[in-house]
Amino acid sequence: MFGLGWPEIVALVVIALLVFGPEKLPQAAAQAGKTLRNLRQMANNAKSDLQAGLGPEFADFDPADLNPKNFVRKHLTGELEDDWNRSSTSTASAAPTHVDSYAAEAAGELGYGELPPYDSEAT
Repeated sequence: MFGLGWPEIVALVVIALLVFGPEKLPQAAAQAGKTLRNLRQMANNAKSDLQAGLGPEFADFDPADLNPKNFVRKHLTGELEDDWNRSSTSTASAAPTHVDSYAAEAAGELGYGELPPYDSEAT
């Protein structure tokens, strides 16, 4: 949930108790829940209005594709990953033996045709 662990959640609850007090905390939580629900509904309505306004040509349009990270990944690296996957499956017969892959794994190296880890949050 938003990258928060248990210590952060406990700290937020303690701060909320100190700020609102035990009497008004349930009311504040209910109000926050209603506000969050309204914001989600507004975002979904805006997304559906945008898709309806664009017409049938953009039926598969996703506003998340406008995020620069997603845009670059989809349009620039997507083709490279597709090419890489196609070439690695065509050369599957030239894969290393079990002993070689075990040694490479123990050394922290990537095996032949293996993709390196990809962090989508890295900038």
